[in-house]
Amino acid sequence: MLDRAVRLAGMLALLLLVPVLAACGSESQGKNTDDDLVDSLEVPQNGVCRNLTPDDVALPANATATVPCSEEHTAETFATGELPEEFDDTGYDDAELGRFAYRTCSTAFAKFVEADESLALRTTMSWAWFRPSEKAWDKGARWYRCDVLGGSTASTTYRPLPETARGMLAGRPPDVWLSCARGPSVGEGEKVPCSQKHDWRAVTTVKLGQPEDTYPGDRVMESRTRSFCSTSVEAWLNYPAEFEYGFTFFHEAEWDAGVRRSVCWARTSE
Repeated sequence: MLDRAVRLAGMLALLLLVPVLAACGSESQGKNTDDDLVDSLEVPQNGVCRNLTPDDVALPANATATVPCSEEHTAETFATGELPEEFDDTGYDDAELGRFAYRTCSTAFAKFVEADESLALRTTMSWAWFRPSEKAWDKGARWYRCDVLGGSTASTTYRPLPETARGMLAGRPPDVWLSCARGPSVGEGEKVPCSQKHDWRAVTTVKLGQPEDTYPGDRVMESRTRSFCSTSVEAWLNYPAEFEYGFTFFHEAEWDAGVRRSVCWARTSE
């Protein structure tokens, strides 16, 4: 039996943190911008589609022009709204904004695509959130926008989405939207959709705490994850005499954002 501890920053948590880190000194609002959306003070329209790239998603604000959802697109807006009053006097890059976005967008994402908490961490789909531009923020704009994406933080390009992503993970999702890895280990391997040749599949997740719990520390997280994933993967493989498994456990930043699960990977080409 093989277990491999992997520090792999969480899909959702990275989408939470990257826009915060990219906020300072950046006025770009993505490619192919719509002049009417640049520095907009208004809450964005929900249910619209765009062609976003990973470079667009790395920015805190986005004004990319919308496209008809019947045409090829890589992103769909699934939640928008005003930020709570507690953020009226908050700085543009305050970490609390990211925590609010994680709680809000991750919950709405799971409901929108019909994924449970485990599947939401094992899909190749992800989400990004955007806020007003710094110029609009200084004028009092306080809104958020959550977009579902046809890829993860490991993606260099995004896959086109169907006309709507609503309910697309319900039932048994196709392998193209599930996470696998190709290589000697999960940590060293290339992350690929399970529709491609692979050596590892993210098969289960294990819950390691309640919302009110404090972070137990990296050593405890690793130990608990190793133990729970061993049992979980063994059951998923139907109790073979020998098996290999890997795991992904998240750290304090992700815990503070609300992540309470680790991901378990089985060595399998299926």
